[in-house]
Amino acid sequence: MFRTALRNVSAHRARLLMTAFAVMLGVTFVSGSLIYGDSTNRAATARATAGYERIAVSVFPDDSRGVGPGADGGGPPGVDAATVAALAKVAGVAAATGRVDGFAAVADRDGRLLGHGPSHKGGNFAPGADGKDPAYRFTRGSGPTRDDGIALDETTAAKGGYRVGDTVRVGTNRGAASYTLSGIFRTDGTTRPAGGSLTLFTDATAQRLFLQPGRYRNADVTASPGTDVRELVGRVESALPPGTGAATGARLAGIQANLATNDSDTMSQILVGFAAVALFVATFLISNTFTMLVSRRTRELALMRAVGASRRQVRRVLLTESLVVGALASAAGLAVGTGVAALLQTVFAADDAPAAPLVLTPGTVLTSLLVGTVLPMAAAWLPIRRAMAIPPVAALGAAEPAEPARTGSPRTGLCAALLLAGVGAAVYGALDPGRDARTVIGVGAALALTGAIGLIPLLARPFVALVRPLLTRLHPVHGTLAARNTLRAPRRTGATAAALAIALTLASGLSVLGASATRYLDRATTHDFTADYLVKPAEGGMRMTPDTAAPLGKLPGTRFSPLDQSTGYRLGGVSSVLTGVDPATIGGLLRYDVIEGSLDSLAEGRIAVADFKAGPAGWRVGQTLPLERDGRSGSVTIGAVYRADEQSNLLPSITAPDSLVARYDSTPSTAGVLVATPGGAGRASLVGITRALGDNPALAVLDRAAVRARDSGDIGDQLNVFYALLSMALAIAALGIANTLAMSVLERHKEIGTLRALGVDRSGVSRMIRLEALLLGGLGATLGTALGVFLGWALGRTLQESVAGYALVLPWGRLAVGVLVALAGALLASLWPARRAARIDIPAATAAQ
Repeated sequence: MFRTALRNVSAHRARLLMTAFAVMLGVTFVSGSLIYGDSTNRAATARATAGYERIAVSVFPDDSRGVGPGADGGGPPGVDAATVAALAKVAGVAAATGRVDGFAAVADRDGRLLGHGPSHKGGNFAPGADGKDPAYRFTRGSGPTRDDGIALDETTAAKGGYRVGDTVRVGTNRGAASYTLSGIFRTDGTTRPAGGSLTLFTDATAQRLFLQPGRYRNADVTASPGTDVRELVGRVESALPPGTGAATGARLAGIQANLATNDSDTMSQILVGFAAVALFVATFLISNTFTMLVSRRTRELALMRAVGASRRQVRRVLLTESLVVGALASAAGLAVGTGVAALLQTVFAADDAPAAPLVLTPGTVLTSLLVGTVLPMAAAWLPIRRAMAIPPVAALGAAEPAEPARTGSPRTGLCAALLLAGVGAAVYGALDPGRDARTVIGVGAALALTGAIGLIPLLARPFVALVRPLLTRLHPVHGTLAARNTLRAPRRTGATAAALAIALTLASGLSVLGASATRYLDRATTHDFTADYLVKPAEGGMRMTPDTAAPLGKLPGTRFSPLDQSTGYRLGGVSSVLTGVDPATIGGLLRYDVIEGSLDSLAEGRIAVADFKAGPAGWRVGQTLPLERDGRSGSVTIGAVYRADEQSNLLPSITAPDSLVARYDSTPSTAGVLVATPGGAGRASLVGITRALGDNPALAVLDRAAVRARDSGDIGDQLNVFYALLSMALAIAALGIANTLAMSVLERHKEIGTLRALGVDRSGVSRMIRLEALLLGGLGATLGTALGVFLGWALGRTLQESVAGYALVLPWGRLAVGVLVALAGALLASLWPARRAARIDIPAATAAQ
């Protein structure tokens, strides 16, 4: 029987090619995702833990002591120099090195920020007796020895085109200054994550910029040869003053390894999820292929039964065929997946991250092979079981294979029930959102999609009836033939269109959610923004203070106001955040829709409160409320209530005069600075503001368009990535259409020959096949788009409770593009079957029995 199965695979290799290719694509996606995840995790772990092997013990302040200026701990931050000196004298300690780090952004020669992401770091160059710092390997020059000197990591220096001796502009939380580049170095992952930059200063400069003179963030202890690290930890801890602690380098490396793999784990899980979608779509292609193959071989299988083969043996032959196809395709998919993993590393890796070696684990190999072999067998089981139910005598007497089963009422009833239950669950979760609403909607989506897929054979008839007038008007004969051929095998049509419907459901649902979120973010970021510019940190890590905006006062005619956020207040017994503004200018920089009172009351020392804050608390204009913060108490009067979106990025919940905030908080955190210039937004105004702020690369001066792009641009990028991943499912669906049409051409060989004999030319036959493909593509695209819009609406409704102002937006352009792409894919898939049908030999076809 095994030899029989091998011969059958060889005999039908052309018909099984599409199935094998679909399985290969699915396995490629799975294996590529797993290999990419394993490789990225290993590379991230190696990068994050590099350098910790030289650290025996790390000494750091307890959390209660704070780690920076203005921390709420009760004493000076960090570890003092005396403690570092004492550690160097502990038995078994080879050296103790104090480390300082903080935010430092490097500008290129045009003043723009170098690097990307939040990892712009500064540190201290701490040479030992030999004049070298073991954490850094200098390739040119040396570490800074003067307070006006710095050293840069190799990647940042290359990006900026800097050489030793050049002047470099560096911005920190203390402002921006120019330094002389003394050296360029290489470093490990303990100090410079990928994508950012690392700047080294002298001890004194780093302490002044990031901490306090004579203080270090932590201390690294290296052990003498032969020292037991566990014993060393005990001796180090006994030498530490209260408020400090110690941990081994190995323990810190383990913590860093866990943190480093979070992002890669998330990306790998997303890729595996899309791989599962691709495999699910491939299931329909495989099932359809075996349905048609088994149907074509009904008489052959019946003959095997008639000469003595049992039903179990015949079933085993067919399952072995699917196993062989799956095994061969899996092996090819695993090989191609390795290349895909290398491509993914190139696409998603930071531009300065070193190439990581690919990791192929036994688990990945086993998973890929199991998925690729079990899936075809599972998909082929139902067609095989259906064929085995046909009596041999009936099969031997059949002139043409009939549709294996009609769309009966039990199946129709079950699928209709699933569809109604799924829609009902999704509507319930959308209209009554609670903690588990998204879970309910997810279950409802699965049920609705399953039911809709099962009902596609029934939906095909009304869909074809709807578009048939258009087809017959354009091509009367060929349109009529295409419509009839599409409805000839409704189950086959349904399975082919279902694969496309799944891909379009996900794509259109993502489009609806993405467009709605983009519209919401656009409103949240720019609706209340009436100033010309918003000054924000260029990247994470920068901390702005009220002093950041002070230099803008030197620009004639310029109006500005910092947004000084201050936390920890109890206002009228309610936890509150106050935002200090300049009462004289804020009315022209932010749009306040005042409901009651006047914004001018800010100049009188009163506060303005958003309606979503005042309403639940029962506050009203003229009411005086007690105000407390850090043991200090007072009172404040409400001067205005304004309408605001709770999720607005700019409009505060409580607006207060900056003098009131300064009375309770000497170090508020400035969320941004609003600026309006006499000439409005323009190149001259931008240059003037940038220069007034000290050409600080850590600060970004954003106009309205830049604010919108900064806060909502990531959604578009993420959607594009998801669309690219869904294209795999779309490609498999297109293969399904091509496979269905190709097998249909084989089944209708005599019929097509007869049409040619009756006068239909080759172009007419090709046109008929292409129209059939468009009908299949249109059916899947229509159903998928409708389901996607529905699910996008349902999931969006769950966001309205937590995201005020979120509203449904239908991206008609994106939805139309999705449908057109599906139709184009279907049309492209029909080219080969149409060409094959057009080249059928008329005498041979009409003479076939």
